[in-house]
Amino acid sequence: MTPITTNDALIAFCDRLSKAPFVTVDTEFMRETTYWPKLCLIQAAASPTDAAIIDPLAEDLDLEPFLAILRDESILKVFHAARQDVEIFNRLDAMPRPLFDTQVAAMAAGFGDQVSYEALVRQMLRQELDKGSRFTDWARRPLSEAQLTYALGDVTHLAALYPKLRDRLNKEGRLDWVMGEMDALTDPALYDTTPENAWKRLKPKKFNAKYLAAFVATAVWRERAAQERDQPRGRILKDEGVDEIAVQCPTDPDAFNRLRSVPKGFGASRLGLELAAELKRVLADPEAHAPKLERPSANQPAPPSVVELLKVLLKAKSDNEGVASKLIATVSDLEKIALNDDADIDAMKGWRRKMFGEDALKLKRGEIALVLNGSRVEIVEIED
Repeated sequence: MTPITTNDALIAFCDRLSKAPFVTVDTEFMRETTYWPKLCLIQAAASPTDAAIIDPLAEDLDLEPFLAILRDESILKVFHAARQDVEIFNRLDAMPRPLFDTQVAAMAAGFGDQVSYEALVRQMLRQELDKGSRFTDWARRPLSEAQLTYALGDVTHLAALYPKLRDRLNKEGRLDWVMGEMDALTDPALYDTTPENAWKRLKPKKFNAKYLAAFVATAVWRERAAQERDQPRGRILKDEGVDEIAVQCPTDPDAFNRLRSVPKGFGASRLGLELAAELKRVLADPEAHAPKLERPSANQPAPPSVVELLKVLLKAKSDNEGVASKLIATVSDLEKIALNDDADIDAMKGWRRKMFGEDALKLKRGEIALVLNGSRVEIVEIED
């Protein structure tokens, strides 16, 4: 098996892909020691018998013909557990739209929460996958025949699996549910790596100006340092370190070295001196550098007994309807429903409301009951 390493071969393969209604895609990448994922292989298939491996590390290979396929909205792009693959292609300015994620689709088709690709192939295609090359150095060349065979199988099996899964969902009236979930996966905001926005994915524990100014400055500094050095952000500073620094506001080596969450000697290192200078700058005028955040309201906690009842209802609905409970509602959703009949959450909208939300409200009002029938929980109406 020979990967595509020349522009002529890639153009010829992409010409075939351009005529297909859907293309299955997978990648192999390395990112254990880097901030940015290193793309090592791209696998794609127009059918179970028309597939190829593209070598992005090949000298002078221009990926643009394949990236154009990803951007072509007349071709459906099929992935399994797409998020990390989409992150890579988004960075290459090739957001794959429209997209179909078979892991999400499997949740709507009764295969449970986050079913693995191997399990889905086993259950739907009655085939076993060889996992021997899963943990391998995909950046090393040359790749073995076993590695290439393993990599190609990720898209050839997917090309056989997708039509079966699509038809099953279509027959059950759930295909629209899945396609509605794809918008979130292809939202560029999900993959935003702008350092100035890095603090937003963390949860500040205090809301005074001094803490917030230091919290934001530390998170932004860490993100920028991780990107510039191409190192995982956790190697620069752990998440708990961002909070501790915001609380203590160290601005000299000794102050840094008294913290539990930073490495020994950090304060006098180049990184420590950079962060100290940044903290001094923002702490000179915290009000100017702190984001305007509202303190979370001190709402009463959700009644545990109500949440537990809703969990039982959710499990019953999930089992009876053959839909993964995680796709219907989260524990956080249940807590919000327990407190507020008009909670503004997905679980109380669209198909989720019809399947679960309406009965959740009925359960709260005492209009339905949960009854154990053998090992099965049944929902019964309570007559006046």
